[in-house]
Amino acid sequence: MSFIQKINDWSSKHNPKWLVAIRIVLGLCLFVKGLGFIKNAMALVEYISTTSLIENASWLATLIPWLHLLGGSMIIVGLFTRLVSLVQIPILLGAVFFVNARKGVFAGESDLLFSIIILVLLIFFLLEGSGRISLDNYFAKSEKN
Repeated sequence: MSFIQKINDWSSKHNPKWLVAIRIVLGLCLFVKGLGFIKNAMALVEYISTTSLIENASWLATLIPWLHLLGGSMIIVGLFTRLVSLVQIPILLGAVFFVNARKGVFAGESDLLFSIIILVLLIFFLLEGSGRISLDNYFAKSEKN
């Protein structure tokens, strides 16, 4: 039995239903943040330009909002939750370490605490999966029948 299959078996046995609400809230947070980035694209460009890690990274200002919108909506319905979480984690790592950490936790407009919470939830759902009430579970059951 592979490692991923063991994780799947464990998470299907130990997945309370209240985690579905947390997964939906996580997806909504990502979706709303993506909408906010689209609405205020200049702020995102400014955030990205403050990091000296990547030169000419203006393409990230286009990619990040759409990844948040798509990823948030897929996490809400529970479709490919682990894959989407894996794609979102590098974005949130960049937000935590390269953008928000410079401002600090106590800055007036800091999103550091919010970014850390979202990052921890993404790592959790990467390991846990989407849960019982999800499209992943629905499709897995329909394949068995």
